[in-house]
Amino acid sequence: MSGPALLTVEKLEVVYHRTITAVQGISLSVRKGQIVAILGTNGAGKSTTLRAISGFLGIDDARVTDGSITFNDKRIENRQPNEITRLGIALVPEREKVFPNLTVVENLAAPFAPSRYNRRDSENLAYQFFPRLAELRSRTAGLLSGGERQMLALASALVCRPELLLVDELSLGLAPVVVQDLMARLVQIRHELGTTIVIVEQSAAVALSIADYGYVLENGRVVLDGEGARLRAHGDIQEFYLGQSSGSKRRSYRSVKQYRRSRRWYG
Repeated sequence: MSGPALLTVEKLEVVYHRTITAVQGISLSVRKGQIVAILGTNGAGKSTTLRAISGFLGIDDARVTDGSITFNDKRIENRQPNEITRLGIALVPEREKVFPNLTVVENLAAPFAPSRYNRRDSENLAYQFFPRLAELRSRTAGLLSGGERQMLALASALVCRPELLLVDELSLGLAPVVVQDLMARLVQIRHELGTTIVIVEQSAAVALSIADYGYVLENGRVVLDGEGARLRAHGDIQEFYLGQSSGSKRRSYRSVKQYRRSRRWYG
């Protein structure tokens, strides 16, 4: 998919507690209308990258110390989350996805800010993509199933009418059939609303099933990237991330000999 870059991250460095470098020189680009996957194991820097884009680093005593993040031609690194949200970016976090003591409809109202859309229209938009939530309007969010909570988290971000939707670990703890349904909803949102989506996932199979493009992180760096279909076909991705090893025992990540550690993979 071609088109102008909506989001550009250049040589990003993030430091926690003023001493621990979690992200080291990450560069990536997201074009309008794309679904882009950021992949990697625990500690690779995936969620840190997403929080840097959304402005939610401060809650973890972290800061962008080098590099830049540009959204719609505006520099946004180290801005406050509410300011970044107003610019058109919404985050569905890995943790604390919903307000457990509020009802479904109250959760949908919580992120709403006066704009050209009224609250009823925004609520109906959420139900358009997640009709199950309409049946649960009065239920307390803490009583929802894991899949229903994830629906509510996505819907709560959607009512902000973001141009860029960031989704952190959507599949975590959910049954495969639920994950498949949620991924289909993301594709529908992209298709019907033109929303650009960045998803962070440990599950490469899940993310690459819908991604136009993907980046693989290791120890806070991009080590591999390419179109989604090409990454799915890449031998190292198949072996380490998709578990499709030719042997009886899957090799460790460090022992994948042909793993390419360059900034960009051309196949």
